[in-house]
Amino acid sequence: MKSIAGIFLALLLAALHAFAADNLRILVPANPGGGWDQTGRALAQAMQSSGAVKSVQIDNRGGAGGTIGLAQFVNSAKGDGNQLMVGGLVMVGAIELNKSPVNLSQVTPIARLTAEYDVIVVPGASKIQSLKELVAQLKANPGSVSWGGGSAGGVDHILVALIAKDAGVDVAKVNYIPYAGGGEANAAILGGHVTAGVGGYAEMAAQIKSGRMRVLAISSDKRLPDVPAVPTLKEQGVNVEIFNWRGVFGGPGLSEAQRQALTKTVADAVKSPSWQETLKRNDWSNVFLSGNEFKGYVDSEQKRIGAVLKEIGLAKK
Repeated sequence: MKSIAGIFLALLLAALHAFAADNLRILVPANPGGGWDQTGRALAQAMQSSGAVKSVQIDNRGGAGGTIGLAQFVNSAKGDGNQLMVGGLVMVGAIELNKSPVNLSQVTPIARLTAEYDVIVVPGASKIQSLKELVAQLKANPGSVSWGGGSAGGVDHILVALIAKDAGVDVAKVNYIPYAGGGEANAAILGGHVTAGVGGYAEMAAQIKSGRMRVLAISSDKRLPDVPAVPTLKEQGVNVEIFNWRGVFGGPGLSEAQRQALTKTVADAVKSPSWQETLKRNDWSNVFLSGNEFKGYVDSEQKRIGAVLKEIGLAKK
């Protein structure tokens, strides 16, 4: 009986996987051009190039740090094994900050995909030459340092608040200006509309290499092989480390077979040359994690980020 049951389950998984492989819809809860959009489109290309999926539809639904898209996904993807949603640390923060009625416990964690560390930059023409000088100005007059970055409550915002806290600055006095996407933030930095910018290295790499931006630090625990010249915050006396992770989630109420089928589809895609080239091109670190391990990670992140946001005053206790 056990062998018959095992054969039946294998056939069921194969059937569900074949069904899911015909076409897939990926909801990107952000506007085109940012990190989530890049992740969703790169994953779609990898899925198709690897043969895991025949066709993939991308649906952008931006707003409120991803919580608008999350609410739509919770309502539309219940029990649907043909849908995925991109998400990550930014969404975890936005759920807390916006007091979202929906959260990641209502969807099905499939896989963590990438990690990206933030860099601190200033315009190339800025008088600020080092992180030490930037922190000194922050200490002397917190309001005089305007920071441009991504969504309020996201990794960029959290990083700035942690830097201020480490420097002994009242976090409530931090002058943080959120932008809807990397393009808008870059324009503000290049135009000198903000003192400093915070964001993923990949989104600023071209401007850094051209000299139009000066990079002061990276938020990793140690220097990265791809950008060895960029010093960490820690080695410059700022005891802060954080990375922006991104992953994919299935809809609510998926069966175990549907979850496994989606996980296999994603796992096959990230082994493809297309995905490996994406990691290299965007300077993303591979932090693939799936199954119960990823679910446990998401649960711990919701608690950790929620506590951090409350501690630094970005969310009510």
